Amino acid sequence: MLRKRAGKEKEEQKKKDGEIDDKFWEVLMSADKKEYERICAEYGVKNFRWMLKKLNEMKKEREEEQKMYVETISNLKHIEVKGNGMASFELDLELKDPSSRIFLYKDGVMIPYGSDGCDDPDVKHNLNRIGKKLVFSVKDLKPEDAGLYQVDVEEVNMFSTDFKIPSVDFIVKIQEVKAKEREDALFECVLSHPLSRLMWMGKNVPLEDGEKYTITVSEDRLIHRLLVKDCLQLDKGIYAAMAGIKTCSAWLIVEDPGVQFVSGLSDVNALRGQSAELMCKLSNDQCDGVWFKDGKKLTEGDGITLSKDGACHKLLIDSCEEDHSGRYRFEAEGRKSEATISIKDPPTFNPDDLGKFAEPVIIRVGQTASFKLPFEGRDPMRIQWYREGEELLEDTNIKIEKSTSHSSLKLSKCQRKESGEIKIRLRNDFGTLEAFSRLIVLDKPGPPQGPVEIVESSALCVEIKWRPPKDDGGSPVKNYMMERQQIGRNTWTKIGEIPGVPTYKDTNVENGRKYCYRIRALTEEGNSEMMETDDIMAGTLAFPGQPAAPKVASAFNDCINLTWTAPGDTGGSRITGYNLEKRKKGSNIWSLVNPDGEPIQAKKYAVQDVVAGMEYEFRVTAINVSGPSEPSPPSEFVIARDPKKPPGKVTELRVTDTSYNTVSLMWTKPNEEPGVQDEAKGYFLEVRPAESLEWNRSTTTPIILTSNTVKGLKAMAMYWVRVIATNEGGDGVPTDLDNYILAMPPPVRPKFTTRNMQSFMVVRAGNTVRISLTFEASPWPEIEWLKDGVPVTKRVTISNSDGGSQLLIPSSERSDSGIYTISIKNMVGQESFSIELRVTDEPKPPGPIELEENVPGTVTVVWESSPDEKRDDRLHYMVSQHDSTKRSWNIVAERLFNNKFTACNIMQGREYHFRVYAKNDMGLSAPSESPTWGSTKQRDKFVVDMPEYKTCNFQCAPAFLVPLKVRVAPKGYECYMSCAVKGNPRPRITWYHNNVSLNTDTNYLITNICGVCSILILRVAGRDMGEYTITVENQLGRAESSTRLAVRE
Repeated sequence: MLRKRAGKEKEEQKKKDGEIDDKFWEVLMSADKKEYERICAEYGVKNFRWMLKKLNEMKKEREEEQKMYVETISNLKHIEVKGNGMASFELDLELKDPSSRIFLYKDGVMIPYGSDGCDDPDVKHNLNRIGKKLVFSVKDLKPEDAGLYQVDVEEVNMFSTDFKIPSVDFIVKIQEVKAKEREDALFECVLSHPLSRLMWMGKNVPLEDGEKYTITVSEDRLIHRLLVKDCLQLDKGIYAAMAGIKTCSAWLIVEDPGVQFVSGLSDVNALRGQSAELMCKLSNDQCDGVWFKDGKKLTEGDGITLSKDGACHKLLIDSCEEDHSGRYRFEAEGRKSEATISIKDPPTFNPDDLGKFAEPVIIRVGQTASFKLPFEGRDPMRIQWYREGEELLEDTNIKIEKSTSHSSLKLSKCQRKESGEIKIRLRNDFGTLEAFSRLIVLDKPGPPQGPVEIVESSALCVEIKWRPPKDDGGSPVKNYMMERQQIGRNTWTKIGEIPGVPTYKDTNVENGRKYCYRIRALTEEGNSEMMETDDIMAGTLAFPGQPAAPKVASAFNDCINLTWTAPGDTGGSRITGYNLEKRKKGSNIWSLVNPDGEPIQAKKYAVQDVVAGMEYEFRVTAINVSGPSEPSPPSEFVIARDPKKPPGKVTELRVTDTSYNTVSLMWTKPNEEPGVQDEAKGYFLEVRPAESLEWNRSTTTPIILTSNTVKGLKAMAMYWVRVIATNEGGDGVPTDLDNYILAMPPPVRPKFTTRNMQSFMVVRAGNTVRISLTFEASPWPEIEWLKDGVPVTKRVTISNSDGGSQLLIPSSERSDSGIYTISIKNMVGQESFSIELRVTDEPKPPGPIELEENVPGTVTVVWESSPDEKRDDRLHYMVSQHDSTKRSWNIVAERLFNNKFTACNIMQGREYHFRVYAKNDMGLSAPSESPTWGSTKQRDKFVVDMPEYKTCNFQCAPAFLVPLKVRVAPKGYECYMSCAVKGNPRPRITWYHNNVSLNTDTNYLITNICGVCSILILRVAGRDMGEYTITVENQLGRAESSTRLAVRE
């Protein structure tokens, strides 16, 4: 333990290298889980998994100790500064013995404290009890009050909290602020050291960021601001900023600006005939005002009421009409508020008319249906009628009448299929309204529906079943008309009408005869068409279908219980019973289980004629009046033995590997004890999140092996895991892991894995910059990108993924140049990498060039700087030289960072030219040309007499070198036609089929290569037959050639 009694301080022993301070564990046991990583980093603990395991063990020990003195301990709140130079922490503690002593320690030394509001100024520490709540406070805070505070009951620790006082002071304190009502007030202070958060107090009450107050901090965490929004007189007072134990305060003075609108007028949309109200509220209830409409002063009357209730002023219109629309204004002492009243007149229906319209219209086939509905509403009104959602338009059988007050619909010669929902829709500028009715057209029913099902076909009767008509014509089926014909006779016998149930049992049949039936449906609207059945034979042998294999319900040493289901095909008659057979494993003989001649009536049976330990299989046969069915497939083999006992607990359950979303486990098979626990046949692995009470199985079927990997875990989440052995006797007792599992891989120090990482990059201005790096780290690290030592701006997009990070600048600028650094950090360590980015462009050329001769035989080249020199510190110059005796340019100087170069070995009698280029990482600029330097010896002009040549005229009129030939092509195959032409200038080629131009038809492939003109038909059809013509034409003439294409079937 950290603490030591006052007056009995023990000498501190020096810690061995790598040993962890006891204070670390005391702080950790009372901290929130989200603080674990920060505390580990502060104390240099890197083995997170080991820490969690040991912390869990220490917590269990601490909880056992605490149970000796307390019932419950909860609501732990760590120490924090509360204002007025005071700090406090609290907890809820329910003691088993109220007389138990409570001790307070600081850094392991017990300190005295006052109780329940002690006013002694010499008492620095105090304890207030409020029911179960204990509140410890520290007054007159000083730097030496920082440390670890602990609360003990007797000798057992209950709570530990670490009080840290930041070494910070105010460089600029908050100043007095004056603001008018309804304005915002801003307090600002500057700290000596960065601090993530200040405590702001308003009239001794802590302030939080929200609707009334906005608390902001600069990026360097030195400047802190408090914005008080919408100041009122209630907000004036003293405001304070607290940084640790340092405070500063200032007044907020709220000045009265006179009468103001607390709430102004709001626009109102009202329906014609209903009331509308405008209301505003002033800051002074003694002030009167004036109402205006469209610039004219309003007075009471004509349905308008003006009222005042304290500071609230109202304008009420009892019944709105169109002339009440307009712009309204309220003025009071030079201040005004405006709003608009819009009167809407949407379509409406009279409730009585709407009720009549909603009643269905019932007519017979061929009659006329009428619908009519009055309405009200402002024009223009759009009226639409619909039937089953499809709009109706006027035609021969549809007549629609529209007026300003009503609309009607007439449907003549109605058919049964036209039954359905009738809808009218009205729409104007103010709304849409719909009303619904229904049209029912009555007709005779449709025929009964097949197929006919034969319920029974025996020597005594024939029973059949069918389906009712698909359309009953709008009236229910009352009866069916039945007729019967015996196959082999020409006459039909009327059976008569039967009730409207689609089934009939004919008992007047002869064994072995075939019968056919006709069935008609009868309703109030008439008779349907008949439905005729297939031939049905009475009294034939129809055996039932094969039943399914029986299933074992349970098994014992002296009895096996079986169940089965009836066959789907009963053979046209009911099942009278079942025969059950058994067979021993390895035998070919089936023996009957039930007594011969006594079929089993139920679909279950208890087989008692079994030998313990023997293995059996069973099959069942269904029986009807015609006889037995084929035997069913045999059941699964079952051993005659008592049920098994569930297996025992697995042992040596352990974790073999973890990742962010998986955990692998291994265990040892449970021991087998006869009569107590049988052998395990499989295992279930169950997982429970730490915050849940429900266990979830990782698989639906048992796991055969003694190892498994659970997938789909949430990264960095905590889970409890257990394994359950199972067999035919049920599940065994679960085996839980001693500690919870944290879904994370083993800790790995951050390390970059990108191959050939470049530390320098050049990008042309305007292009995209993309820097992608991969790394490995566990747990997931914090990733930060910096540019020249400060965080990157918002125009830079950072994308982080699993094991990688990317920096993206969509359109780069020269200002993006700099050194970019990526830092990845986790609890194990930190790694960083820097890359220099240079955003540039091809430089602009240097300015004008001057040539000087300071020393004979030399020329000094001087030029003006490139405009890009100031923006690019890597820009330099290159000089090339050319003299009149050579054809090429030679580079005479490179990487010049000044604007001057002296060329040597300049010879008399030659002309020299110089070019100066600007050069950077992106490339060369255009050259700047120098004037000519020197002179050359003039030579006599060399004259050559050239003979005169006569020009040849190659122009000619178009002509065919090879004409088109007659073609016969099979249908569905390709056809290729070609010819050769000449002409200069190059002639224009046009193809025709039956005098119709084909040049723009995409169904033909037309080419002209070196005077060879061709046309290709990819798939010849009958329409391609006929005459094909090609014309060639230029300014000297015209020629054409024709042929015919025949298509062969």
